[in-house]
Amino acid sequence: MAGTHSVLRYVVRRTLYSVLVMAGVLLLTFLLFRVAAGDPARTVLGKNPSPKEVESMRMNLSSDKPLVWGDWRATETFTSVKFADERTLPGVSVAEACGYTGQALSIGAGKVALSKNLEHHDMVLRAVLTFKGSIVVRVRAADGVESEFNLDSPAWRSEALVLNPDGGPPPSGISIHAAPGHEGAMLKEVSFQRRHGSPWDSQLLASFKEIMWFTDSFPYVTFFNFGRTLITREPVRKVLIRGIWPSLALMLPIFIGELLIGVTLALFSAAFRDKWPDKIIMLFSVAGMSVSFVVFMVFGQWFLGYYFNIFPVWGFGSPRHLVLPVLIGIVSGLGGGVRFYRTIFVNELKKEYLRTAEAKGCGFTSVYFKHLLRNAAVPLITRASTVLPFLFTGSLLLESFFGIPGLGFAGINALMNSDLQMLKALVIITAMLFVSINLLADIAYAWADPRARLE
Repeated sequence: MAGTHSVLRYVVRRTLYSVLVMAGVLLLTFLLFRVAAGDPARTVLGKNPSPKEVESMRMNLSSDKPLVWGDWRATETFTSVKFADERTLPGVSVAEACGYTGQALSIGAGKVALSKNLEHHDMVLRAVLTFKGSIVVRVRAADGVESEFNLDSPAWRSEALVLNPDGGPPPSGISIHAAPGHEGAMLKEVSFQRRHGSPWDSQLLASFKEIMWFTDSFPYVTFFNFGRTLITREPVRKVLIRGIWPSLALMLPIFIGELLIGVTLALFSAAFRDKWPDKIIMLFSVAGMSVSFVVFMVFGQWFLGYYFNIFPVWGFGSPRHLVLPVLIGIVSGLGGGVRFYRTIFVNELKKEYLRTAEAKGCGFTSVYFKHLLRNAAVPLITRASTVLPFLFTGSLLLESFFGIPGLGFAGINALMNSDLQMLKALVIITAMLFVSINLLADIAYAWADPRARLE
């Protein structure tokens, strides 16, 4: 086995490597949940939310901050509008008749009036306009004084206008219309932003803060602070802690039962390879692999739970509630496990060291349990390392089908309710479990196979 110093160096090196992997996972999660998914506040709030609700939700999710770096953050002080088809969106009033050209609003002789939604004080506000042609933007200050901005571009362009550079109360109204003699001007989008306190305080930094951040009070560091769920408003960390025990109570017996029964049947099949016991075991293994997991659940719940009333079919009130889902989990995964283990054992039985052991008169127990299992431990550890993370995160189908309040059940509810905070937490926790367990598996290889080198 590798020396202690070699193992220690390897653990330190792999830990640093795992930190880089987790940084990549966090970056990918950030891109999926913050960039590709669009505005999470509007996704959660559904159709026609009020500007105040949107602004409050964005602040709770930190989605009003710049993505990576910037001096401006989103605001709903005025309604942001995007003309994507031939209709005006809620919150936009058109003072005069407006025609449409393509997918942009041809304001022509018309005028778009944007009225104030929220009462913000002492803030610097700017408008970002996407337009083509020559337009005039009129801004009415809080004291009633009006100012005018003239913008002109022959092609589509985005322009940012600071509406009150000295701060103070934001304007009380804004209107946009075509410049005289330029009735073909077109407006596609208007959005509003307010000045941000620190350009580094971004959505990306907020995502990293959820994993670990330093505080002013003991213990001076916080971990896994994913905020609150968007539906029940509970702390996500509390939901994770509450759900991990039902998941372990379900998945740990499934893992142990499938491993013990699968290895035992595979050893028996390998010992009688190409004979009728082997053929019978393989027949049932292939049949079990061919049946959908959902069929096992429906069959077990209907016949063993409902028709014969042997087991309860819903809930988590006692250990008896777990018997049926555990049996279904073991039976559904047994076919693939037995075939995998049998392949490993049959390949090992062809090797010289086992034939030598048999020639020296070693008995069945010594050959199969001392020599065969020890040398086949590496692929067994590999298979176990891919399954272990799901012991903690649970089974989405089993928990939701039998009403077991584990992390799998919480994940399904979060998916159905578009609870992005909960989904993001589950993705990150699962990734961290995979990285940690893979590190432990690599160390276990050195224990299982003295020839393995920790490099």
